[in-house]
This record gives sequence, C-alpha cells and structure tokens, in this order.
Amino acid sequence: MSALILFDFDGTIADTAPDLGAAANKQRERAGLPPLPLEVLRPYSSAGARGLLRCALNLAPGDATYEQHRLQFLADYKAAMTVDTCLFDGVPELLAQISARGLSWGIVTNKVTHLAQPIVTALGLDKDCAVLVCGDTTAHAKPHPLPLLHAAQQAGYGTDRCLYVGDDIRDIQAARAAGMPSIAAAYGYCGPDHPVETWQADHTAQSAREMWPMIKQLMNV
Repeated sequence: MSALILFDFDGTIADTAPDLGAAANKQRERAGLPPLPLEVLRPYSSAGARGLLRCALNLAPGDATYEQHRLQFLADYKAAMTVDTCLFDGVPELLAQISARGLSWGIVTNKVTHLAQPIVTALGLDKDCAVLVCGDTTAHAKPHPLPLLHAAQQAGYGTDRCLYVGDDIRDIQAARAAGMPSIAAAYGYCGPDHPVETWQADHTAQSAREMWPMIKQLMNV
C-alpha cells in the first residue's frame, strides 16, 4: 500500500544552519559584536529569523528594531543561502529507499517559498519531491495542521496514509493535529526550549539512517 512521507526541511532534510548562522553573525558584525560559534546558533535555526535574532542580538518580535533587523537578516541570508547548506548524512539513501518501495515523499516547511524553493532545487530535491508546501502556501504555518493537510490533498493521499518527520516540537504538534503519525529528527536543531523526549512523537531517530525501519513499521509498508 502506498504512502506519503512528509518531511520538515531545515534541520530534518537539509543542514541549513551554516548559512543561517552566517547571516545571523552578519547582524552581530553590523552591531560591532564578535561572531558566535555555529554550535551556539544551531539550535535556533529551525525558528528562522525569529530564533536566530533572539540568539544573536537578544531581539524578539515587538522590539523596536526587530523588524529592521529581520529584513536585513533575510536579505543577507538570501544572498548566500546555498554556500554551505547540504543534505544531512543518510538523507539521500533514505529518500531512495522510500522511492524504491513505491512510496512518495514531500516537504512541508515554515520557510517561505522564495527562500525554500531555490535551496530545494540547488540540492537536487525538486526532481522527485511529490509536493512542496512552504510557510506562505497556506493561511497558517505549523504547528497548525493546515500545511500538512494541504500537502496530503495536493499529493492525493488521505491523512491515514501520511507520516510527518521533523526536528521541532511544532512539527510533532502539527502532525498530531493533522491525524498523522510522526518521527522526531533528534539529529536536527530541535530548539533550546523543549527536550525531544517531551514531544510525544511516535518514534525518535538519532540519524536519518535509523528512520527507514520506523517508517516501514508506522506505515505498514
């Protein structure tokens, strides 16, 4: 029986933290501050500009200069977002296993289309990706279930034949709300606030190489 395996993008399929971190450090440089190590910035990468500006400049939405810094961060990131970004170890093999079994896979990300699509293409994922749902595709972003429900509908699958994989608690919340089983990608960014074991995912993978048996078991394929 066929199935649709949906993945988050940043921190799940692609290690985008090096380029996101470089953009965050550009904001520190503009402010006359020294760069932060990538490992300090990495956990905030799944939250995009909001998380990285929190880490890099201690800024939050609503702060007087937040929007100006957010726009500058996004401009700096867009100018150099495929420099060091790469697929996580084991992801190409995992996607090949999914396709070889006759299953489909797609991406549901909170990253907006004009940032996500070029990276998906640069990594060669556009050829086999059944559906790409971005943060501006639907009226709501994760943890709302609408992006996952839209992906299932666009790809022609019922939610009972879909599974979602992500590295942020919002991914697992979205999957649960959409009625889909979930796998937590513990090798990803995961965020600084909620330990993976508290997310209530159906399975937790420490690497992409661990994921195929979990997918087979959850989807009965």
